[in-house]
Amino acid sequence: MYEERPSRLAGAVVWTNAPVPGPGARPVLPDGCMDLLWNDGRLLVAGPDTHAYVPGGPPTAWAGVRFFPGTAPALLGVPAHELRDRRVELADLWPAAWVRRLTGRIAAAAHPVTALEEVALERAAPPDPALRRLVTALAAGRPVSTTADELGLGARRLHRRSLTAFGYGPKTLARILRLQRALGLARAGVPYADTAARAGYADQAHLARDVREFTGTTLSDLLRR
Repeated sequence: MYEERPSRLAGAVVWTNAPVPGPGARPVLPDGCMDLLWNDGRLLVAGPDTHAYVPGGPPTAWAGVRFFPGTAPALLGVPAHELRDRRVELADLWPAAWVRRLTGRIAAAAHPVTALEEVALERAAPPDPALRRLVTALAAGRPVSTTADELGLGARRLHRRSLTAFGYGPKTLARILRLQRALGLARAGVPYADTAARAGYADQAHLARDVREFTGTTLSDLLRR
């Protein structure tokens, strides 16, 4: 069963996911975020996804901190594009001895997810105001070019900064955030045609193509899951 709450780290979410009887694992959909993960005594990092990720192996309990888009690379010390569509051991990014100490600390905690959040709070760096404004604007459906002009960033500079912060360019980020808007509307019961229009798609067929590209399935199948 999946549960989440707002983190004490600005814009982040703390979550847990315990296995429950039933069909296979639900896919993790692209959302512009990166996560610090705890699973079976291991610390891992989930990079930014450009397609649905389906966990393999037998169901196990997970915990994580999902960072506000663009904020995790400063904490991890690794550009987001190096982790795109990957799950990696934290020891591959940080000194192994340091990770061993953190692993022991979290394993010994009464509530590992709270200890995981403490690690994130200790390592957090101040967010880049320009990138936070970019995410907020794109999440609201504003065009990339208009937002870039408002931020005073040229196209090439914005693309470079986006690769480092998000793992892909601003247009891909805009499409992923638009997909998340659409999923939220559809889950709330908004008809698909209205969902497409309100989320900023040209039409329902355009929505269907983006859903298929990013998730590998249909909107109806996602809602059934």
